[in-house]
Amino acid sequence: MKTIKGPAVFLAQFVDSKAPFNTLEGMCQWASDLGYKGIQIPTWESFLIDLDKAAESQDYCDELKGKINSYGLEITELSTHLQGQLVAVHPAYDIMFDNFAPDALKGNPKERTAWAVETVKKAATASRRLGIKAHATFSGALLWHTMHPWPQRPAGLVEMGFEELAKRWMPILNHFDEEGVDVCYEIHPGEDLHDGDTFERFLEATGNHKRVNILYDPSHFVLQQLDYITYIDHYHEFIKSFHVKDSEFNPTGKKGAFGGYNDWGNRAGRYRSLGDGQIDFKTIFSKLTQYGCDVWAVMEWECCIKSPEQGAREGARFIQDHIIEATQKTFDDFAGAEIDKEELKRILGL
Repeated sequence: MKTIKGPAVFLAQFVDSKAPFNTLEGMCQWASDLGYKGIQIPTWESFLIDLDKAAESQDYCDELKGKINSYGLEITELSTHLQGQLVAVHPAYDIMFDNFAPDALKGNPKERTAWAVETVKKAATASRRLGIKAHATFSGALLWHTMHPWPQRPAGLVEMGFEELAKRWMPILNHFDEEGVDVCYEIHPGEDLHDGDTFERFLEATGNHKRVNILYDPSHFVLQQLDYITYIDHYHEFIKSFHVKDSEFNPTGKKGAFGGYNDWGNRAGRYRSLGDGQIDFKTIFSKLTQYGCDVWAVMEWECCIKSPEQGAREGARFIQDHIIEATQKTFDDFAGAEIDKEELKRILGL
């Protein structure tokens, strides 16, 4: 068993134009003061990390890591959620997802995809230079618009979709393998990898590539009404990254899983600050510890009610209180004795 590392915080949702959230130093000091021990860095925020430099320069990475370490923090993972999304975008979503791309690539899906692939590869090299073994990202989606099969999906469509998704990711996965870094896909609605079945489809389509792994976030499973505890039993060997985010599902006679096009505050399924939702984190931390999952517990704040400032303050303590110091001994060791084969035979009546 392994003790989960943490608490850590994903910086993406806290970035702002106002101090302390507009500089790396400010965010590091803020996180450290709240009791966090790690930060997950969104690579699309250039003031937090220059990904081009990080992929090219060991000196830059050493300086960046040293600066973060000086605040008593470690980098848990780099994140390419936005760039990973752009590896695979169905044309129906082109206009909205263009917001994730550089201005020069907007309206050019082919070049946008090529840019996304190369950018995620850079994150692999940067991770290796920073001494990080896991990377957080999204898979993108070619099939999500067919999630509810109406009209009926043509035979072979799903298989072809996952073949194409794997084709796009294989060069990236191979590069991550060369750099010794695991790709942890956040299993998430809106992505082609959004539950256990879809993860297995993708894993198979990649030839069981050893760098295909999971960023486990139970909040997304509550919104899908998926058993997030048993999920750990099925996939614990693939869980290399962990978002600690709460959520709740309160269906009514008017709305359920699809949400009725409501905003987050009025949906049946919605994300909440840690401790305010329905997720059984005690069991989750127990399971992950029992299975020896070597992960950072990274708080991701998304709540439609509570402020991010309060969520961050409470989140550090919440995670710290749930981390289990994995035992290195059995509670009844005091009653044991040295192994004696003859004694064992007598016990067995041999």
